[in-house]
Amino acid sequence: MAADPWLVLAAAAVEGVAGYPRRLHAIVPHPVAWIGRQLHALERRLNNGGDLPRRIAGLATLLIVAGSAAGAGLLLDHLLAGPAVILAALLGSLGLAARSLYDHVAAVSRALGAADLPAARAAVAMIVGRDTETLDREGVAAAALESLAESFNDGVVAPLFWFLLGGLAGLFAYKAVNTADSIIGHREEPYRCFGWAAARTDDLMNLIPARIAGALIALVAGRGWATMLRDAGKHASPNSGWPEAAMAGALRVQLGGPASYDGVAHDRPTFGDGPRPSPLDLHQGLRLYLRACAILAAALILGGLAWPR
Repeated sequence: MAADPWLVLAAAAVEGVAGYPRRLHAIVPHPVAWIGRQLHALERRLNNGGDLPRRIAGLATLLIVAGSAAGAGLLLDHLLAGPAVILAALLGSLGLAARSLYDHVAAVSRALGAADLPAARAAVAMIVGRDTETLDREGVAAAALESLAESFNDGVVAPLFWFLLGGLAGLFAYKAVNTADSIIGHREEPYRCFGWAAARTDDLMNLIPARIAGALIALVAGRGWATMLRDAGKHASPNSGWPEAAMAGALRVQLGGPASYDGVAHDRPTFGDGPRPSPLDLHQGLRLYLRACAILAAALILGGLAWPR
């Protein structure tokens, strides 16, 4: 059941203004944390045996987690009508992360702007999985920009897309699948077989949104299209390369490249042809991000005006 664009816009506005306050999180953990606990519990019980049994168990885990999330959303879609639509907007805001993403990346930018490299490393460690202890300022800026671009899709564009397409049910299902991919959708053991279904489903659900995210970054920058089309396919993910390559082209910098994870060096592909990004480039990336979010808001307003009554 598609959602009214005005409802989606209201949810985005709530999240953009308030986010998910830390004090509230200390009392009531974010629903994503509930999904994570459910995934960990099922993984401990079911991730054993040979490759095929683990694939089947991983698929069952995904169906349980995503199915329960979608079912809860579907029930709420039917119950929250009339004045209760305000509660629907509040619940919908829980699936979005535009404010949270901005705040985390802005913290990195402020630390770099103050020439406080240790603080910048600590701030970027909150949003990336790579080792950050030895990153120089260009490495910190690159890591933050890559996270900003990829999470623009995962935390903003894709949730809005599935919220519009499927209401709270679509939004909650997407968040469950995306969380499952983050926790168990890894190529390394012990998740290689168990997380296969989560990883492939997440790829499928991000197929269109990731390309929209990349296009929005290139659109607001007025450039980056050629870099996005040329370099997006270099990424190991079928989706993450689109917004990352667009950001590299938009800022005329180089993203990607070698990185260390848990002490192991990985030779990743590069995106873009320019120099490594500076702290100023990170600041410019945040400005592009805000403009892209504004375009999404404008699109929701236009959709609301055209929505049948």
